[in-house]
Amino acid sequence: MPGTITDESPSSTSSQIEAIAKSLAREIGAEKYRIWFSGSAQLSLEKGCLQVGVANAFTARWIKSHFASDIEQAAESVLGRRPRVTFSVLAELTARRPARIDKRDSAALNPSPTPAVRGGVAPQSSRRALRLHLDTFVVGPSNELAYNAAQIVVREQDSPFNPLFIHGGYGVGKTHLLQGICNAVSQCRPETNWMYLSAEDFANQFILGLKTRKLEQFRRRMRQTDLLAIDDIHFLSNKPSTQEEFLHTFNSINLAGKQVVLVSDASPKMIGQLSEKLVNRFVSGMVVKIDAPDFATRCKICEQCARTMIPTAFKAKLAAGSQAPEVSPDVIHYIAHSVRTNIRELEGALLKVIAFAALQGKRMTLTMAKHVLAEHVERCDPIVHLSDIETAVAQFFGTSQAHIHSNKKDKTVSIARHFSMYLARKHTKMSSSEVGRLMGNKNHATVLVACKKIEDLIKRDADVHWRSAAGNKVARAREVIKGLESCVSR
Repeated sequence: MPGTITDESPSSTSSQIEAIAKSLAREIGAEKYRIWFSGSAQLSLEKGCLQVGVANAFTARWIKSHFASDIEQAAESVLGRRPRVTFSVLAELTARRPARIDKRDSAALNPSPTPAVRGGVAPQSSRRALRLHLDTFVVGPSNELAYNAAQIVVREQDSPFNPLFIHGGYGVGKTHLLQGICNAVSQCRPETNWMYLSAEDFANQFILGLKTRKLEQFRRRMRQTDLLAIDDIHFLSNKPSTQEEFLHTFNSINLAGKQVVLVSDASPKMIGQLSEKLVNRFVSGMVVKIDAPDFATRCKICEQCARTMIPTAFKAKLAAGSQAPEVSPDVIHYIAHSVRTNIRELEGALLKVIAFAALQGKRMTLTMAKHVLAEHVERCDPIVHLSDIETAVAQFFGTSQAHIHSNKKDKTVSIARHFSMYLARKHTKMSSSEVGRLMGNKNHATVLVACKKIEDLIKRDADVHWRSAAGNKVARAREVIKGLESCVSR
């Protein structure tokens, strides 16, 4: 690309560099090429090597980990051979960007884990990175859209996704993505004043500001940020005063053209007792869901985690000069096939196998994995998600998931809510408190009462009455539950 990709080597021509650039764009796609290479990188051929010059070490690390093989293939298609690819930070590119490079950036090409810090605006010199990074986020069909949206937020100072609202179940990578955005922005644009905290932290600091009469200081701290990242925003449910304060905070940041990124267990319209004003603000941006990872993605996650866990577990053995053991593909496939609920449980199962092998001094075989995880995994019971239950119940009774999550006491909505709670307790491992919280922040006692009512209806096989768009409906309780369970188990 003229002015972006140049050839500084006398032994090659600008047409070769142009051809490599075009081949690379075809290889990775126009959008990814625009984000990570167009205006951000320079290619040059020198002494048989293809050099990739970038503006800072974060970009170098990212391109190296995600596009190295693509760059090599693109170069091979033009040159007829696969050159060695090297990365370097170019001062001339750095000068084009507002970001500055310091000594810490030069170490970012080979980063080491950094202690996590939660929330709060700290001086640039003292703020440490969060624990999770985008370059360790495993991308698959279930999270690709959310990941691409996160990339745009990192790359574009004026992101079109404002707010970016990411939601999904437990342990699917929402917090990983949120922390990764903060770390990437911090390294890509070091001057950015960002803040990462949970909604609970926001509420606690707001209350503390009220009690200590330092509310103005709290507001200045929250609103004078370039990037506000809030985890577990559903915590604000049923907290009208805190919701009102957050609404004003959101408006101040948004009107100033700054970025807001939010994470929740449920989509904005599914969060019970959340003000309509906040819901409208949230859905005005990019709302994207992360689903549970598929089998291939779970395998990749296991492989990545194993590379981190094995050196720690076999530390003493490696110190003695022994070779690090590997987790065989059949063990990886077994764990990925057996543990499907969330990434945390997947990591826990893998850690259990690796720790057992390290402590017992045994090889990690499929037989050993099955023995160690016998009580950890369930191989026969189908996985049922709360969203599946709510969808089936809402369709059956002619209502919506939003109404089920609401406080409406309409007879049809109430009976649908009761059946949803009963099926959630029966077909998932969630406690009454968890079911209540995810279904509009209801009390666990409400869930217990609902379950008892449905159990009584089924025991007596009583008639269930409700009203749909087609008029009044009636059916036997056992027929209703049988129909709902058949829909849920599909």
